[in-house]
Amino acid sequence: MTGLCQVDVIVSSDRAVGRTAIKREKTMTTFKMGRRALIATAVATLGFGTSAFADSHQVLDSIHFLVPGGAGGGWDGTARGTGEALTVSGLIGAASYENMSGGGGGTAIAYLIENAESNYGTLMVNSTPLVIRGLTGEISQTYRDLTLVAGTIGDYAALVVGKDSPINSMEDFLAAYDADAAGTPIGGGSVPGGLDHVVAAMVMQAAGRDALDVNYIPYDAGGTAMAALLSGEIKALSTGLSEAIDLSEAGEVKIIGVTSPERVPASPDAMTMVEQGIDTTFVNWRGFFAAPGLPAKDLAAYQDVIKKMYDTEEWEAVRARNGWVNIHNPGDDFRTFLDNQEQVIGDLMRQLGFL
Repeated sequence: MTGLCQVDVIVSSDRAVGRTAIKREKTMTTFKMGRRALIATAVATLGFGTSAFADSHQVLDSIHFLVPGGAGGGWDGTARGTGEALTVSGLIGAASYENMSGGGGGTAIAYLIENAESNYGTLMVNSTPLVIRGLTGEISQTYRDLTLVAGTIGDYAALVVGKDSPINSMEDFLAAYDADAAGTPIGGGSVPGGLDHVVAAMVMQAAGRDALDVNYIPYDAGGTAMAALLSGEIKALSTGLSEAIDLSEAGEVKIIGVTSPERVPASPDAMTMVEQGIDTTFVNWRGFFAAPGLPAKDLAAYQDVIKKMYDTEEWEAVRARNGWVNIHNPGDDFRTFLDNQEQVIGDLMRQLGFL
């Protein structure tokens, strides 16, 4: 990458995080127009590239991570964990983060596409919901409208309950559900028919219940859904295991079932669905996308730094802490993977009545 990335880290400190989607979009549109002029001036005046400041180990000056959901969710954790590993290992000089909620992730995707040329220094994190929401038509854009950088990790799903809940296992939860299905709602950080809903439906179907009877309550982000669980608004939460582990270690929730084939070392006391007699497994990929039209040399630089990240101790520490599984699918391999998942999940959603 060229001096574009160096300028991005200078100006990114002025970005506000956590405002509403509409206000955020207006602010960023105005800001980007000013940044184009700033970038042009900086490149013309300074005339240096990434190598001017980087040592032999550093690959990029900076990366700005765009998170299409609120703070505390799985996308947020993946972006910040990746940025942590890249900066602490010295592979990049700096990382910045921006949360842009709204539209089930569609607001951030549309923003990245509409402001493509001024966002070549940005990587947007996304995951399986990108495929699901494209299938349902909730968002008008799909992964085909973006530059595919790489799939990076897999995160198992989990069902959790509040720390004071009388439910301690899937057996307990199913007993409560059978007694009053409508009064035993499951929440999630996605829309009806989205990832968290699909996972909950898969689990309940594998447990011998009618997936369409599940009382699913949607929230705009994982952190908001977790707050609903802790307040008692919902009885259980369908979420990513990495998010569940953080709250479990803090003593806020109990993990009652994980969709991994075997227990995960990061949470050894959490039972799998399989060992509780519920024959289902699932892993949610997460990865990174860039704006359409990204120059080939910039794409190659992003893919190079991600590839090198896997060999660092810093990444292994982040991965192990979150219970993630390494799934590295760069470029064309990523596209093949997504095409296949679109077919598999589409078939499942039709079976469950979501399409």
